[in-house]
Amino acid sequence: MNATIRIPVPAEFNFAVNLDYLSRSPDESLYRIRGGKLYKTIPVGTLTPLFEVCGDEPGCLLVSSLDEGQWDASTKEAVIRYVRDWFDLDNDLEPFYTMSREDPILSDVVPRLYGLRNMGIPDLFEALCWGIIGQQINLAFAYTLKRRFVEAFGRQVGRGDVDCWLFPDPEQVAELTVEDITALKMTTKKAEYLIGVARLIAEGQLSKELLLESSSFREAEKKLVAIRGIGPWTANYVLMRCLRYPNAFPIDDVGLHNAIKSVLHMEQKPTPARIKELAVGWKNWEAYSTFYLWRVLY
Repeated sequence: MNATIRIPVPAEFNFAVNLDYLSRSPDESLYRIRGGKLYKTIPVGTLTPLFEVCGDEPGCLLVSSLDEGQWDASTKEAVIRYVRDWFDLDNDLEPFYTMSREDPILSDVVPRLYGLRNMGIPDLFEALCWGIIGQQINLAFAYTLKRRFVEAFGRQVGRGDVDCWLFPDPEQVAELTVEDITALKMTTKKAEYLIGVARLIAEGQLSKELLLESSSFREAEKKLVAIRGIGPWTANYVLMRCLRYPNAFPIDDVGLHNAIKSVLHMEQKPTPARIKELAVGWKNWEAYSTFYLWRVLY
């Protein structure tokens, strides 16, 4: 068996708060949560390591293998890298917490969610698909559609009584027909967008590395919105959850509007112009501010 891996966590981290966020939908199939522990599989070359993450030891995450035999060094490194990215462990949140104490919107929200990280989607294709699937529908239905998509075209990995699904490969989705996807009760447009994005990635025209090589946030955003089916909301969602741009700001998001309306006890939802005024103190923390406000509702 592999030895347990200890991944140090920052002081501003609470495993239970993040696990609660990850528990929000019964339709989630890319990971499992049981007894306060998190189970996940990722592709590493031809391997699919299945591992457990728990927060039983103060100051670190404990990562344990469910696989028979030893992980080699590259597999272990890939798992550690994924977990660090997934939980955004390399981001120092102390400045965010300092800023939020004086902010009229965040001052009451952040203390209730202390230790919550912007839970990431490290894989670009998964992040883009999730953004496309979630366009203009409620969160519960988006999760249902994602589960159907994953279970129709992804791959199940199991060890004993634990199983997780791998997100579909872009190469596989690139070969699908629109009808293959609309059979899952997705719209024709979304099916076209998913196949189009898959083809760009499969052909090497789009990658996480290429986007991260952008000279600025605005250039990365511009590259994304040039893709059919990727508007400003989806682009900023991906920039926030996958590429980790701190100033990504899906300002047109209805959930963000409703959260601000709720927190400030407003009679009507704020306009994007008003949100820009309210968010003037969030500079370079727009992504985290949005994520925390989403958590007020979802």
